[in-house]
Amino acid sequence: QVRLVESGGGLVQPGGSLRLSCAASRSILSFDLAGWYRQAPGKQRELVATITTTSTNTNYTDSVKGRFTISRDNAQNTVYLQMNNLQPEDTAVYYCNARLRFDRTEYWGQGTQVTVSS
Repeated sequence: QVRLVESGGGLVQPGGSLRLSCAASRSILSFDLAGWYRQAPGKQRELVATITTTSTNTNYTDSVKGRFTISRDNAQNTVYLQMNNLQPEDTAVYYCNARLRFDRTEYWGQGTQVTVSS
């Protein structure tokens, strides 16, 4: 069974920073792609950023480019999302996602709340 556990969410003022972590219960190399999604109240879940696990390929949605950085630590089986210059529109539940390499099954974490408010 694959488990993804997010942490690092919270309340931050506009312009502030947070770092989200996603710890996997198995080697991150068993996944070919990992990423972060978010869902704001009343909106559909949207892709924030993705990263491949064996190369440095990353992808970001336009609204977070230049502010968010996705990274991974294969030794720790952890994917991170560094979020800088947070804005109220970034408020959402953030979910970690990972896709198994051999059959492309996708797994989700339980989500972590990020609230940006003064």
